[in-house]
Amino acid sequence: MLVSQANRRAFIIGLGGVATLILQGAENAAAQVYPSHPITMIVPFPPGGASDNLARILAERMHTWLGQPVIIENVSGAGASIGVVRLARSPPDGYTIGIGNMTSHVGAPAIYPIAFNVLADLEPVSLLSFAPLWIIGKIALPPTSAWELIAWLRANSDKATFGTVGIGSPAHLGGVYLQANAGMRFSLIPYRGAAPAIQDLIAGQIDLACLEASSSLPFVQSGKIKAYMVLGKTRWAAAPEVPTTDETGVSGLDISFWHGLWVPKETPKEAVAKVNAAVVDALANPAVRERLTNMGHDIATREQQTPEALRAFHTAEIEKWSPIIKAAGIRAE
Repeated sequence: MLVSQANRRAFIIGLGGVATLILQGAENAAAQVYPSHPITMIVPFPPGGASDNLARILAERMHTWLGQPVIIENVSGAGASIGVVRLARSPPDGYTIGIGNMTSHVGAPAIYPIAFNVLADLEPVSLLSFAPLWIIGKIALPPTSAWELIAWLRANSDKATFGTVGIGSPAHLGGVYLQANAGMRFSLIPYRGAAPAIQDLIAGQIDLACLEASSSLPFVQSGKIKAYMVLGKTRWAAAPEVPTTDETGVSGLDISFWHGLWVPKETPKEAVAKVNAAVVDALANPAVRERLTNMGHDIATREQQTPEALRAFHTAEIEKWSPIIKAAGIRAE
Protein backbone atom coordinates (compact mmCIF):
# COMPACT_ATOMS: atom_id res chain seq x y z
CA MET A 1 0.00 0.00 0.00
CA LEU A 2 1.51 3.29 -1.10
CA VAL A 3 1.73 6.17 1.40
CA SER A 4 1.47 9.64 -0.02
CA GLN A 5 4.22 12.14 0.65
CA ALA A 6 1.76 14.34 2.57
CA ASN A 7 0.72 11.47 4.82
CA ARG A 8 4.33 10.51 5.40
CA ARG A 9 5.13 14.11 6.41
CA ALA A 10 2.15 14.24 8.77
CA PHE A 11 3.25 10.93 10.34
CA ILE A 12 6.75 12.22 10.97
CA ILE A 13 5.42 15.44 12.47
CA GLY A 14 3.14 13.39 14.72
CA LEU A 15 6.07 11.30 15.93
CA GLY A 16 7.98 14.49 16.69
CA GLY A 17 5.09 15.78 18.76
CA VAL A 18 4.89 12.55 20.74
CA ALA A 19 8.64 12.65 21.35
CA THR A 20 8.39 16.24 22.58
CA LEU A 21 5.60 15.32 24.99
CA ILE A 22 7.62 12.36 26.31
CA LEU A 23 10.70 14.57 26.76
CA GLN A 24 8.68 17.26 28.54
CA GLY A 25 7.15 14.66 30.82
CA ALA A 26 10.59 13.30 31.67
CA GLU A 27 11.89 16.79 32.40
CA ASN A 28 8.90 17.55 34.62
CA ALA A 29 9.38 14.28 36.49
CA ALA A 30 13.07 15.05 36.99
CA ALA A 31 12.21 18.53 38.28
CA GLN A 32 9.89 17.01 40.85
CA VAL A 33 12.60 14.75 42.29
CA TYR A 34 13.69 16.70 45.37
CA PRO A 35 16.29 16.65 46.67
CA SER A 36 18.60 15.48 43.90
CA HIS A 37 21.81 16.96 45.32
CA PRO A 38 23.20 18.19 48.69
CA ILE A 39 21.39 20.84 50.72
CA THR A 40 23.18 23.71 52.50
CA MET A 41 22.07 24.74 55.98
CA ILE A 42 23.21 28.25 56.89
CA VAL A 43 24.07 28.81 60.55
CA PRO A 44 24.37 32.56 61.23
CA PHE A 45 26.74 31.99 64.15
CA PRO A 46 30.33 30.75 64.58
CA PRO A 47 31.11 27.01 64.90
CA GLY A 48 30.89 25.39 68.32
CA GLY A 49 27.99 27.36 69.77
CA ALA A 50 24.53 26.15 70.74
CA SER A 51 23.00 26.92 67.33
CA ASP A 52 25.84 25.25 65.44
CA ASN A 53 25.68 22.12 67.60
CA LEU A 54 21.92 21.87 67.15
CA ALA A 55 22.24 22.34 63.39
CA ARG A 56 24.82 19.55 63.07
CA ILE A 57 22.77 17.08 65.08
CA LEU A 58 19.70 17.91 63.02
CA ALA A 59 21.55 17.77 59.70
CA GLU A 60 22.98 14.33 60.45
CA ARG A 61 19.52 12.81 60.87
CA MET A 62 17.94 14.82 58.02
CA HIS A 63 20.52 13.29 55.69
CA THR A 64 19.11 9.86 56.47
CA TRP A 65 15.54 10.88 55.68
CA LEU A 66 16.23 13.05 52.61
CA GLY A 67 18.83 10.80 51.06
CA GLN A 68 21.15 13.77 50.46
CA PRO A 69 23.82 15.37 52.66
CA VAL A 70 22.88 18.51 54.58
CA ILE A 71 26.04 20.62 54.65
CA ILE A 72 26.55 23.18 57.41
CA GLU A 73 27.81 26.62 56.38
CA ASN A 74 28.62 29.07 59.17
CA VAL A 75 27.97 32.66 58.04
CA SER A 76 28.36 34.84 61.13
CA GLY A 77 28.73 38.54 61.81
CA ALA A 78 26.70 41.70 62.47
CA GLY A 79 24.59 40.12 65.19
CA ALA A 80 23.86 37.12 62.94
CA SER A 81 22.23 39.36 60.34
CA ILE A 82 24.79 38.49 57.62
CA GLY A 83 23.74 34.85 57.64
CA VAL A 84 20.06 35.72 57.57
CA VAL A 85 20.58 38.04 54.57
CA ARG A 86 22.52 35.26 52.84
CA LEU A 87 19.57 32.91 53.28
CA ALA A 88 17.01 35.45 52.08
CA ARG A 89 19.03 36.12 48.90
CA SER A 90 19.63 32.45 48.08
CA PRO A 91 17.77 30.80 45.18
CA PRO A 92 14.32 29.64 46.38
CA ASP A 93 14.83 26.06 45.19
CA GLY A 94 14.90 24.17 48.48
CA TYR A 95 18.64 23.64 48.43
CA THR A 96 19.45 26.41 50.93
CA ILE A 97 17.86 26.33 54.36
CA GLY A 98 18.76 28.27 57.48
CA ILE A 99 18.60 27.82 61.22
CA GLY A 100 18.07 30.81 63.49
CA ASN A 101 16.89 32.00 66.87
CA MET A 102 15.71 35.08 68.71
CA THR A 103 19.04 36.84 68.24
CA SER A 104 19.15 36.40 64.46
CA HIS A 105 15.44 36.63 63.63
CA VAL A 106 14.13 39.11 66.23
CA GLY A 107 17.01 41.10 67.71
CA ALA A 108 19.13 41.61 64.59
CA PRO A 109 16.28 42.87 62.35
CA ALA A 110 15.40 45.47 64.98
CA ILE A 111 18.98 46.66 65.42
CA TYR A 112 20.82 46.30 62.11
CA PRO A 113 19.87 47.98 58.79
CA ILE A 114 18.64 44.86 57.02
CA ALA A 115 17.06 45.52 53.62
CA PHE A 116 14.38 42.86 53.86
CA ASN A 117 11.59 41.69 56.14
CA VAL A 118 12.22 38.47 58.05
CA LEU A 119 8.50 37.69 58.15
CA ALA A 120 7.69 38.50 54.53
CA ASP A 121 10.91 37.38 52.81
CA LEU A 122 11.47 34.03 54.52
CA GLU A 123 9.29 30.93 54.51
CA PRO A 124 9.02 29.19 57.91
CA VAL A 125 9.61 25.44 58.13
CA SER A 126 9.47 24.44 61.79
CA LEU A 127 10.16 25.41 65.36
CA LEU A 128 12.93 23.19 66.68
CA SER A 129 13.65 23.64 70.37
CA PHE A 130 13.67 25.90 73.39
CA ALA A 131 16.45 26.26 75.96
CA PRO A 132 15.96 28.19 79.21
CA LEU A 133 17.84 31.30 80.19
CA TRP A 134 18.58 32.10 83.79
CA ILE A 135 20.17 34.74 85.96
CA ILE A 136 23.29 33.58 87.77
CA GLY A 137 25.60 35.36 90.18
CA LYS A 138 29.05 35.21 91.72
CA ILE A 139 29.41 33.21 94.92
CA ALA A 140 30.30 36.28 97.02
CA LEU A 141 27.09 38.11 96.12
CA PRO A 142 25.09 38.73 99.35
CA PRO A 143 21.58 37.61 98.21
CA THR A 144 20.86 33.92 98.75
CA SER A 145 17.53 33.73 96.91
CA ALA A 146 15.77 35.25 93.91
CA TRP A 147 13.59 37.39 96.16
CA GLU A 148 16.59 38.69 98.08
CA LEU A 149 18.36 39.42 94.78
CA ILE A 150 15.52 41.62 93.55
CA ALA A 151 15.45 43.54 96.82
CA TRP A 152 19.24 43.91 96.80
CA LEU A 153 19.30 45.22 93.21
CA ARG A 154 16.59 47.76 93.99
CA ALA A 155 18.50 48.93 97.06
CA ASN A 156 21.83 49.12 95.21
CA SER A 157 20.86 50.94 92.05
CA ASP A 158 23.66 51.33 89.47
CA LYS A 159 26.13 49.43 91.64
CA ALA A 160 25.86 45.91 90.20
CA THR A 161 27.39 44.63 86.95
CA PHE A 162 25.35 42.34 84.69
CA GLY A 163 27.03 40.31 81.93
CA THR A 164 25.26 39.51 78.65
CA VAL A 165 26.22 37.87 75.37
CA GLY A 166 25.41 39.55 72.06
CA ILE A 167 23.57 42.78 71.22
CA GLY A 168 19.85 42.12 70.99
CA SER A 169 20.28 38.55 72.18
CA PRO A 170 17.81 36.95 74.60
CA ALA A 171 20.33 37.46 77.41
CA HIS A 172 20.73 41.14 76.57
CA LEU A 173 16.98 41.66 76.34
CA GLY A 174 16.52 39.88 79.66
CA GLY A 175 18.73 42.46 81.34
CA VAL A 176 17.01 45.34 79.56
CA TYR A 177 13.57 44.03 80.53
CA LEU A 178 14.54 43.69 84.20
CA GLN A 179 15.68 47.29 84.35
CA ALA A 180 12.57 48.56 82.58
CA ASN A 181 10.01 46.53 84.49
CA ALA A 182 11.44 45.61 87.89
CA GLY A 183 12.52 48.98 89.24
CA MET A 184 16.28 48.40 89.24
CA ARG A 185 19.41 49.70 87.55
CA PHE A 186 22.73 47.98 86.85
CA SER A 187 25.56 48.16 84.32
CA LEU A 188 25.20 45.86 81.32
CA ILE A 189 28.55 44.31 80.37
CA PRO A 190 28.65 42.82 76.83
CA TYR A 191 30.61 39.65 76.11
CA ARG A 192 31.36 37.91 72.81
CA GLY A 193 30.50 34.51 74.22
CA ALA A 194 29.25 32.64 77.27
CA ALA A 195 32.66 31.21 78.19
CA PRO A 196 34.38 34.54 79.02
CA ALA A 197 31.28 35.73 80.88
CA ILE A 198 31.29 32.62 83.05
CA GLN A 199 35.03 32.97 83.67
CA ASP A 200 34.59 36.55 84.89
CA LEU A 201 31.62 35.53 87.03
CA ILE A 202 33.61 32.75 88.69
CA ALA A 203 36.52 35.16 89.23
CA GLY A 204 34.16 37.73 90.74
CA GLN A 205 34.86 40.34 88.05
CA ILE A 206 31.12 40.81 87.46
CA ASP A 207 28.19 40.34 89.83
CA LEU A 208 25.54 38.74 87.63
CA ALA A 209 24.96 37.31 84.18
CA CYS A 210 22.04 36.18 82.08
CA LEU A 211 23.02 33.08 80.08
CA GLU A 212 21.62 30.02 78.39
CA ALA A 213 21.18 27.67 81.34
CA SER A 214 22.79 24.47 80.08
CA SER A 215 26.14 26.19 79.42
CA SER A 216 26.47 27.27 83.05
CA LEU A 217 24.71 24.41 84.88
CA PRO A 218 27.94 22.50 85.66
CA PHE A 219 29.38 25.56 87.44
CA VAL A 220 26.22 25.95 89.51
CA GLN A 221 26.30 22.27 90.43
CA SER A 222 29.96 22.51 91.44
CA GLY A 223 29.26 25.54 93.67
CA LYS A 224 31.32 28.02 91.67
CA ILE A 225 28.39 30.33 90.92
CA LYS A 226 24.80 30.80 92.13
CA ALA A 227 21.58 30.33 90.14
CA TYR A 228 18.85 32.79 91.08
CA MET A 229 15.95 32.53 88.64
CA VAL A 230 14.83 31.05 85.32
CA LEU A 231 13.46 33.52 82.76
CA GLY A 232 10.12 31.88 82.09
CA LYS A 233 6.81 30.62 83.36
CA THR A 234 7.92 27.10 84.24
CA ARG A 235 10.88 25.78 86.18
CA TRP A 236 13.68 23.94 84.40
CA ALA A 237 13.68 20.17 84.89
CA ALA A 238 17.47 20.08 85.18
CA ALA A 239 17.39 22.47 88.16
CA PRO A 240 13.87 22.32 89.61
CA GLU A 241 14.88 24.12 92.81
CA VAL A 242 15.47 27.40 90.92
CA PRO A 243 12.32 29.59 90.81
CA THR A 244 11.01 31.41 87.76
CA THR A 245 10.87 35.17 87.29
CA ASP A 246 7.06 34.91 87.41
CA GLU A 247 7.31 33.38 90.89
CA THR A 248 9.34 36.36 92.10
CA GLY A 249 6.71 38.81 90.88
CA VAL A 250 8.59 39.94 87.76
CA SER A 251 5.92 38.98 85.23
CA GLY A 252 6.26 39.04 81.47
CA LEU A 253 9.91 37.97 81.37
CA ASP A 254 9.08 34.78 79.49
CA ILE A 255 12.08 34.48 77.21
CA SER A 256 13.95 31.43 75.99
CA PHE A 257 16.77 30.55 73.65
CA TRP A 258 14.52 29.14 70.91
CA HIS A 259 15.47 27.88 67.45
CA GLY A 260 13.61 27.58 64.15
CA LEU A 261 14.26 26.65 60.53
CA TRP A 262 13.51 28.79 57.45
CA VAL A 263 13.92 28.78 53.66
CA PRO A 264 13.90 31.69 51.15
CA LYS A 265 10.57 33.15 50.08
CA GLU A 266 8.87 31.39 47.13
CA THR A 267 10.59 28.07 47.79
CA PRO A 268 8.30 25.42 46.23
CA LYS A 269 5.72 24.08 48.65
CA GLU A 270 6.78 20.52 47.86
CA ALA A 271 10.34 21.28 48.95
CA VAL A 272 9.15 23.01 52.15
CA ALA A 273 6.99 19.99 52.94
CA LYS A 274 9.89 17.57 52.46
CA VAL A 275 12.26 19.62 54.61
CA ASN A 276 9.57 19.85 57.27
CA ALA A 277 9.01 16.09 57.15
CA ALA A 278 12.76 15.54 57.58
CA VAL A 279 12.78 17.85 60.62
CA VAL A 280 9.77 16.09 62.16
CA ASP A 281 11.50 12.74 61.64
CA ALA A 282 14.72 14.02 63.22
CA LEU A 283 13.03 15.50 66.28
CA ALA A 284 11.12 12.24 66.83
CA ASN A 285 14.28 10.13 66.68
CA PRO A 286 15.19 8.79 70.17
CA ALA A 287 18.93 9.29 69.70
CA VAL A 288 18.46 12.88 68.52
CA ARG A 289 16.06 13.64 71.36
CA GLU A 290 18.49 12.26 73.93
CA ARG A 291 21.39 14.34 72.57
CA LEU A 292 19.34 17.53 72.50
CA THR A 293 17.88 16.93 75.97
CA ASN A 294 21.38 16.36 77.37
CA MET A 295 22.35 19.73 75.85
CA GLY A 296 19.51 21.43 77.73
CA HIS A 297 17.02 21.78 74.87
CA ASP A 298 13.28 21.34 75.28
CA ILE A 299 12.18 19.92 71.93
CA ALA A 300 9.25 21.64 70.22
CA THR A 301 6.01 19.67 70.40
CA ARG A 302 4.66 18.01 67.26
CA GLU A 303 2.03 20.76 67.00
CA GLN A 304 4.80 23.38 67.03
CA GLN A 305 6.72 21.63 64.25
CA THR A 306 4.71 23.18 61.41
CA PRO A 307 5.38 26.20 59.19
CA GLU A 308 2.20 27.82 60.49
CA ALA A 309 3.25 27.38 64.12
CA LEU A 310 6.67 28.91 63.51
CA ARG A 311 5.14 31.86 61.63
CA ALA A 312 2.72 32.59 64.49
CA PHE A 313 5.40 32.20 67.17
CA HIS A 314 7.95 34.30 65.25
CA THR A 315 5.39 37.07 64.66
CA ALA A 316 4.47 37.16 68.34
CA GLU A 317 8.13 37.38 69.40
CA ILE A 318 8.77 40.31 67.05
CA GLU A 319 5.64 42.12 68.25
CA LYS A 320 6.71 41.64 71.87
CA TRP A 321 10.41 42.43 71.74
CA SER A 322 10.89 44.95 68.91
CA PRO A 323 9.21 47.79 70.87
CA ILE A 324 11.35 46.94 73.90
CA ILE A 325 14.53 47.03 71.80
CA LYS A 326 13.59 50.38 70.27
CA ALA A 327 12.49 51.88 73.58
CA ALA A 328 15.79 50.87 75.16
CA GLY A 329 17.70 52.52 72.33
CA ILE A 330 19.75 49.41 71.60
CA ARG A 331 22.07 50.09 68.67
CA ALA A 332 24.62 48.09 66.70
CA GLU A 333 28.19 48.58 67.86
